[in-house]
Amino acid sequence: MLRVEKLNAFYGPVQVLHGLDLTVAAGEIVGLVGANAAGKSTLMFSLAGLRTTYTGRIVLGGAPIDALPAYDRVAHGLVLVPERRRLFPFMTVLENLELGAYSQAARPHVRATLEQTFALLPVLRERQAQRAGSLSGGEQQMVAIGRALMARPKVLLLDEPTEGLAPIYVKLLFDLIVDLRQAGLTILIVEQSVHQVLLRADRAYVLENGRIVMEGQGKALLDDERLKVAYLGL
Repeated sequence: MLRVEKLNAFYGPVQVLHGLDLTVAAGEIVGLVGANAAGKSTLMFSLAGLRTTYTGRIVLGGAPIDALPAYDRVAHGLVLVPERRRLFPFMTVLENLELGAYSQAARPHVRATLEQTFALLPVLRERQAQRAGSLSGGEQQMVAIGRALMARPKVLLLDEPTEGLAPIYVKLLFDLIVDLRQAGLTILIVEQSVHQVLLRADRAYVLENGRIVMEGQGKALLDDERLKVAYLGL
């Protein structure tokens, strides 16, 4: 569903990503883990078209999208839930959700997609008239995911979705991610909660200094002594 080939990314003259190759098959949850400043968010920005200085190929469903602007990547089905949610705080939950359906492909289905989103995230139906900025951090994260679902994605990119959340919302979020996969979504997730994501990921990549240094099945990596020492402190 998603293939990245020889991806290099730069901040000015500084190279952050070095020749990354990765794949995400249809219906998979794939995790991307690593220490701070490893280049995880830079990869997500590059995939979403928010970072213009990069080389390599990004292929979605067999079609190259690396030359497309960000909004066209959304229309093709690649949708990012950004770190720190990036909601419009003075707009209502419903207004934030409706903005997710701005593409021509999503607009005709907005009512049906909204009902599907409410079914997956019932709290959003209850909170739809509230301003997004008045919600708790966990509820705001649900709005951010709901907004992405309104775009009718094929591949959902989640960048640090549990950052700053209470433990109860961390569990709810990972349960939701599994539900989304069961509903047919393909998911690539960047996450600092290494243990949580590897428990649920079909496969995962470990990023270090902008390079992939390990890859494999999620639970197998969780049992790998090298990963325990380097990232879990065990």
